[in-house]
Amino acid sequence: MQRGKILSLEDRVPKIKEYRRRKANRRLIFLLSLFFLLIVLVVYFQSPLSHVKQINIEGHQIMTTEELENASGIKIGENLWKINKNEITNKILEQQAIKEASVKLAFPNVININVKEYSSIALFVEEQHYYPLLENGNVLVREQPLPLNAPIVTGFKQDDVLEELSKQLKQIPSDILNSISEIHYDPTKTDKYHIYLFMNDGYEVTATIPTLSEKIIHYPAIIGQLDPDVKGVIDFEVGSYFKAYETKGEDMNEKEDER
Repeated sequence: MQRGKILSLEDRVPKIKEYRRRKANRRLIFLLSLFFLLIVLVVYFQSPLSHVKQINIEGHQIMTTEELENASGIKIGENLWKINKNEITNKILEQQAIKEASVKLAFPNVININVKEYSSIALFVEEQHYYPLLENGNVLVREQPLPLNAPIVTGFKQDDVLEELSKQLKQIPSDILNSISEIHYDPTKTDKYHIYLFMNDGYEVTATIPTLSEKIIHYPAIIGQLDPDVKGVIDFEVGSYFKAYETKGEDMNEKEDER
């Protein structure tokens, strides 16, 4: 009410009616919107849009799409809102070849699964069969393409020694790793990690697994100082020295390397 001006009841009634009308309209609009939203949700949940139509899997080479799809537990036609992404991720990570995994929903009804596998670093020999040895120490006992230029490991069991060898091979530069033809397990009374390596260039290396990656990086420098026509054994167990096959067991032709 302004000073000096008094509104009569007749003047106030139209304004009150207008206010109430607007309030009723807003309430009606809200209720209608809620009603239509509920209808849309009911139609959505009853329609194919709320069910898995497609599963895309990327990043795999070792495992097949079918294997990963089965491991995830997702089925085409399954209700999207029943899918637990964390649970599916954990199921995929249970596969021995899988290092990382992620599950995402792509609108409107597509599931995208992206994985990262452990790399194959060697060929494990068991009963005249060759299986990929992964960088985490697992052996994939299954039919699948074998890695090229990978060393063959023989005489090992699937235990902590093989796991330690996998860790060491993972740290070796690829150019040196590719130069290894075979790795033979040859434990001694004093060293359960003792191994022999046969190289593609005709040399032989004797070493112990825990220091293999540390010592083998000097291999190119050592053979660069040797006569390529004289093959022999390079010992990396304690120091680093070379013995030619012709004089094996003698002290001559030894080349000490205090690395």
